[in-house]
Amino acid sequence: MTVRVILADDQPLVRAALQMVITDAPDIEVVGEAGTGTEAVELTEGLRPDVVVMDIRMPGMDGIKATRLITAGPSRARVIVLTTFDDDDYVYGALRAGASGFLVKDMALDDILAAIRVVAAGDALIAPSVTRRLIAEFAGHPGPVPESPDGRRHHRAGTRGADPGRARHVQHRDRRPPRHQRGHGQDLRDPGRPGPPTPRSTAIVGIWHACR
Repeated sequence: MTVRVILADDQPLVRAALQMVITDAPDIEVVGEAGTGTEAVELTEGLRPDVVVMDIRMPGMDGIKATRLITAGPSRARVIVLTTFDDDDYVYGALRAGASGFLVKDMALDDILAAIRVVAAGDALIAPSVTRRLIAEFAGHPGPVPESPDGRRHHRAGTRGADPGRARHVQHRDRRPPRHQRGHGQDLRDPGRPGPPTPRSTAIVGIWHACR
């Protein structure tokens, strides 16, 4: 099944770079482009895409309000916010508005493609840098440990009382860096296949870096 996507960003170069890399993905299709939040809402109502890739700062209606209108409307479209700004206010605002993803523009293009597929499949995704910050903030304000009916406190997510060998296995099972840190040598024509950069992929990456 082809994932139908609308690109909403007030920078034409950003839309052009995303359009070029999506064109080379056989399972994703750009069906519309918007330069404002209002245009994004109108296009979504008319074209019924699967995913809307939404910038936050746009003229007139911003991306958060547009996200709220889209997710509250009749369309089944899911929204990925893609922005230069990862301030907490933007993150929480986007998630409260119903966004299924929050990405920052310093991510690799192939990781953005992967995020589109993940969100189209019904899952949610947040940029690793934002996730780490949210986890750190949550960990700094721990809630009470739940009690069982026998009155004892249990640590559902911890390793207390667990088999020590298994605890070590969980802790050390995978220390590889995140995928977005490993993918610099990948061919943008096929995000899963390593290979030398082509003139087209080099041009796309150049455009992407120039407009971030």
